[in-house]
Amino acid sequence: MLPGCAALLPRQVGVADRLAALPRQGLDLQRPVTIRWNSHLVPWIEAETDADLGFALGLVHGHLRGAQVALLRMVARGRLSEIAGPLAVDIDHALRILDFGRAAPEVERRWPAETRDFVQAFVAGLNRATSGGPRPPPESALLGLRPEPYSAADILAIGRLAGSDINWLSLFSLLAERGRPGFARLWRRTLEAGASLTPPEDEADPRQAALNGLLLGLSRSGSNAVAVAPSRSASGGALLASDPHLGLSLPNLWFIAGMRSPSFHLVGLMVPGLPITGLGRNPDLAWGGTNLRAASSDLFDVSRLPPEAFAESEVTIRQRLWRDARRRIRVTPLGPVVTDAALVPSRPGEPIALRWVGHEPTDEITALLRATRARSAAAFRESFAGFGVSPQNMLHADRAGTIGRLTAAVLPSRPGFPAADPVLDGADPAATAPWRQLRDAGSLPWLENPPEGVLASANENPATWADNPPRIGWFFSDGDRVDRLRALLLARPKLTPEDMAALQTDTRSPKAALLAEGLLARLDSLPGGAPEPAMLARLRGWDGDYAATSEAALVFELLLVRLVARLVPALLPEGREGGGRGPETGWDFITTFLLRDLDALPPARREAVLRGAVAAAAPLAARWRNWGEVHRLRAAHWLVNLPLLGRAFVLGDFPVGGSRETPMKTGHGLVSGPHEVSFGSMARFVSDLADPDANWFVLFGGQDGWLGSAAFADQVPLWREGRAIRMPLRPEVVAVEFPEVTVLSPR
Repeated sequence: MLPGCAALLPRQVGVADRLAALPRQGLDLQRPVTIRWNSHLVPWIEAETDADLGFALGLVHGHLRGAQVALLRMVARGRLSEIAGPLAVDIDHALRILDFGRAAPEVERRWPAETRDFVQAFVAGLNRATSGGPRPPPESALLGLRPEPYSAADILAIGRLAGSDINWLSLFSLLAERGRPGFARLWRRTLEAGASLTPPEDEADPRQAALNGLLLGLSRSGSNAVAVAPSRSASGGALLASDPHLGLSLPNLWFIAGMRSPSFHLVGLMVPGLPITGLGRNPDLAWGGTNLRAASSDLFDVSRLPPEAFAESEVTIRQRLWRDARRRIRVTPLGPVVTDAALVPSRPGEPIALRWVGHEPTDEITALLRATRARSAAAFRESFAGFGVSPQNMLHADRAGTIGRLTAAVLPSRPGFPAADPVLDGADPAATAPWRQLRDAGSLPWLENPPEGVLASANENPATWADNPPRIGWFFSDGDRVDRLRALLLARPKLTPEDMAALQTDTRSPKAALLAEGLLARLDSLPGGAPEPAMLARLRGWDGDYAATSEAALVFELLLVRLVARLVPALLPEGREGGGRGPETGWDFITTFLLRDLDALPPARREAVLRGAVAAAAPLAARWRNWGEVHRLRAAHWLVNLPLLGRAFVLGDFPVGGSRETPMKTGHGLVSGPHEVSFGSMARFVSDLADPDANWFVLFGGQDGWLGSAAFADQVPLWREGRAIRMPLRPEVVAVEFPEVTVLSPR
């Protein structure tokens, strides 16, 4: 078989064959380990020592997701050119400057013994699974991947990659606008809207779009989480549900697992290649979270620093089928000079450094290992001392009935944010002073047992729930999603796990309904009434539900894109057919300014804008029947991004509901026609603390990353239908529902 054909034409492999291929004997274990499996290849691991649990987890991660973990390391280490050749050199240079492994040596040095032992065991298991068996992953030859041992530093770099600062994309896009006429007004509007105005993706350098896509798709930048007190629960136990929002390529960026050892007893979701459980449940406590969107980075103009403040080095970037490339990297006391990367916009000759909490020796692994063992809300909150990136709103509920939220982050002690320019003067002691005193979860806002008995989080501004919060950030998610979640929770006197699952599939955006109503009112007020009455009749009375069958959602989005083309041309230049950049680009700008900007126009100009937008939208609205015809959810391996060969890795294409700020988030840009969701809801978790076995998980995709595996995408139907996999905690129930048994034997 030619190299790469195994990926293009993968052999179909059943669950039994995949289990048979797992290494079982002669392993670096102290005692035998039992792994129970269900039909979806979800493991439930039972180990007699914590170190053996760590080894078994690494073994399973490597066996089921080995190629995915290898790719994550290539991204985190800036080595994509070893796969893609010269096309990725500038991406690798930017990734090397960001240097996700920069803090690893000091983090390792500070680890407590229990963390070091667990991580080392995990890495040993990962290496045993990926060290080169009789059959490498099908995509290995296509990508030129070869077995290469992992280190704890690699694990930390992958973790920092997953913790990338969501604000980078906004800040970097603003760098291109600095110094241009109107920038001061743009920055003021950015701060008012709480979102940046970034260029459309298809107008950007494709390498820059690829870098942005990597950082956005891999970082924990979205999510919903809700908690319900026992007083509002039908079972009498607290409820918790969490719904991460990440990239939608397969295999999924989460991994379901159950585990038990002397110190650990839990079920939850893990990031492939990392030994921690990001959200889940132990016998006494459940937890989930959303990205805080905190400003864990600052940009500094370092042009006034003395030459000796710059440490310069040269890195060698290996290229597949081509000669090595060499690039310069400069680091200052205020961080690496990110404008040395060709893909980061800058003014000529202006060096700008990035100061990021992820370059500090914060310890997320220890924090999350302790959090998974917490037996009370207080112990859970205390676990997050020193947790840095990515900043999270962590919601939790315990068996005693406490529900709460905490701010898991390390942030500089800022007195405020710059009013005129996002770039600070690196030579000004007042600008750099906040980084000399970092705050963590112990001094950041937290809340327990609110009187209404419910908590909801959806990347919202902390000012909406905390009294006098510190200066945490400026680019928060629109409040529409969290308001909708709260409304759904408060609509019923007693909630069930089924209610929590239904909440995760809700597709309504109340703010979109209000915006549509406002647009219709302005159209109706035109001389002679609204144009195109047949088209607008499909929009009237819309409640903001982006159901796949909705005609109104389709008309609204087509009308919106034509209005934005005329009012905010930086988002979508007039006359261009494509959609705007990114999954939710400009939504806060649109909801904040669209009606205001319309009303500020002279009457004749306003009438021309409205009539022109309706006239341009009408033929598009006649072309398609409903939202699902243009809003598509594609199930595809990440190799779909390969030129020419990519279409071979598409497994399915489905109509889907939801939008940018609906609880079931299915992100998209501005819409002129058929498009694919690339970011949004892609895993779900619901737990009822009244019953240790009442825990349900589902992935958009499957557990196994092996192309051709029966468990590669077998959960997609469950996800689409709102069903899930039960993950019990009681051993007798685990034995029944996870009937396939694998015993790992020590040497």
